[in-house]
Amino acid sequence: MKTTIDYKNIYYPPGGILLWIIILLELLTFGVALIVLVFSTRENPEMYHQSALHLNKTFGAINTVFLLTSGFFMANAVQEYKKNKLDKTNRFITLTLVGGLLFLMLKGFEYYEKIQAGLVLGYDSFFNFYWLLTGFHVIHVLVGLVILLFLKKAIGKTSSTVEDVEASAAFWHMCDLIWLLLFPVLYLIL
Repeated sequence: MKTTIDYKNIYYPPGGILLWIIILLELLTFGVALIVLVFSTRENPEMYHQSALHLNKTFGAINTVFLLTSGFFMANAVQEYKKNKLDKTNRFITLTLVGGLLFLMLKGFEYYEKIQAGLVLGYDSFFNFYWLLTGFHVIHVLVGLVILLFLKKAIGKTSSTVEDVEASAAFWHMCDLIWLLLFPVLYLIL
């Protein structure tokens, strides 16, 4: 198991420069979309406000807790891996996976409620933004869960390195950060 980091290596920052370019592009994409959303509210602020009232702030807050807690567990997984405590690493990755799955379950229930109420893509501009932004985020969480499942399988084998664990953590934390941008704008501000 390689635990030292060569600071002159292309793979530093954790995950490599390409992963960080992807992360920056994803954050830029979500950031621009949120800026467009905020400026779009000027066209019809009352409609955006009334539509936003249909969102369940409690669900949004609980999902924030799920993702932040899972991010905490992922950070612990990285630390335990660096100490070569592979059992603890796997436990923390499992807890991270549980947090992601809880997020998806609650988001799925929220989506079901919206569909039942007819608040679907095309209902109005607010819900177009809501479905596209949260749907794109859900895809990221799903990809993150797949990455973590592969990482969990590789832990303890010669195929896993500290760079793999850190890269997986970086992607997972990107999902956390994106939600921390989406939640206040969609659920609290509008």
